[in-house]
Amino acid sequence: MADDTTLTVLSRFSGFEREEWNQLAGTSRADGNSYYNPFISYDFLLSNEESGCASARTGWLPQHLALRAGDGTLIGAVPCYLKSHSQGEYVFDHGWADAFERAGGRYYPKLQVSVPFTPVTGPRLLVRRGVDENAVRQALAGGLRTLTRQLDVSSAHVTFATRDDIAVLERDGFLLRTDKQFHFFNESYRSYEDFLATLASRKRKALKKERREAVAPGIEIDWLTGGDITEAAWDDFFAFYMDTGSRKWGRPYLNRLFFSLIGERMADDILLVMARRNGRYIAGAINFIGSDALYGRNWGAIEHHPFLHFEVCYHQAIEFAIARGLSRVEAGAQGEHKLARGYVPVTTMSAHYIAHPALRRAVADYLERERQEVEMVGEYLSQHSPYRKVS
Repeated sequence: MADDTTLTVLSRFSGFEREEWNQLAGTSRADGNSYYNPFISYDFLLSNEESGCASARTGWLPQHLALRAGDGTLIGAVPCYLKSHSQGEYVFDHGWADAFERAGGRYYPKLQVSVPFTPVTGPRLLVRRGVDENAVRQALAGGLRTLTRQLDVSSAHVTFATRDDIAVLERDGFLLRTDKQFHFFNESYRSYEDFLATLASRKRKALKKERREAVAPGIEIDWLTGGDITEAAWDDFFAFYMDTGSRKWGRPYLNRLFFSLIGERMADDILLVMARRNGRYIAGAINFIGSDALYGRNWGAIEHHPFLHFEVCYHQAIEFAIARGLSRVEAGAQGEHKLARGYVPVTTMSAHYIAHPALRRAVADYLERERQEVEMVGEYLSQHSPYRKVS
């Protein structure tokens, strides 16, 4: 890196300029970039903070890294938070925290590099195009280690990172962790029926029956995006989210203001799949639309109907992706039930810098064994996909 670069820590995301961030993140509409990941866009990250969802009060204190060239141009950045807990991350380290604190250590606070409440792979060491990408990533990785020491915290965690980021972080002393998600891949299908034709006969019949039963009580499905998403629609969806989220997690992470903000700023990037019965909405799922993928995120319902969750979250997402020509659907964290519905296991990766030598050794040993287990489970699941076997 040039000697005149400066690395600073920003205590709020609005410290970045919108266009400089989006150019860095590859999410600028102005530069004609073909790749678009809505979760690393300026509007999504800003909405998390402005709504108060990701804030010091909720245990997500912004500590974003900004790397600037001598002329002030932003050439690298990291979305980073000082965390007082491990909630809303989807890469679970509670066991590490418990073991370290039982041994007399202090695990929290820690640094968390991620998109809050979002288990979606994307760039974490963000680099402006046209610069020495490897050198910038190395500078950012080194900056994370330095910030860990300066704040005297136990660790820094980079979750749902890309392979390019992982390669740099591993060289810089971060430990690799893997996990599985389930994604649907659109093999240039012209329709949902084309997709069904690729499944084994028994699986195909089961999905057809499941879809019929999901809408049997007179339920209709609507796709809402862009200007179709009104504040009334957000009110309905938020009621579903709160009802289901409160029962599932105890305390949902996102508030009502967050949905208004993304609705105002990102409506064309959002798909609400809403289930309607007797003229009113009773369930829904929110998805985000990228340049080549549909990302399923949150679901909720105020009435229980058999198989409605699968219909709204998985089957409808596949139909939308095929209709839009998107290459895949990423269906969020966990869920082996997705396998029977055409979603296949995909490896996700994170990287972890552990400052305390003894804790680092223990975590490294655990991760080596965990990676082997994740690989074996992935191979087993791949052998039991619903697709016809090709001889």
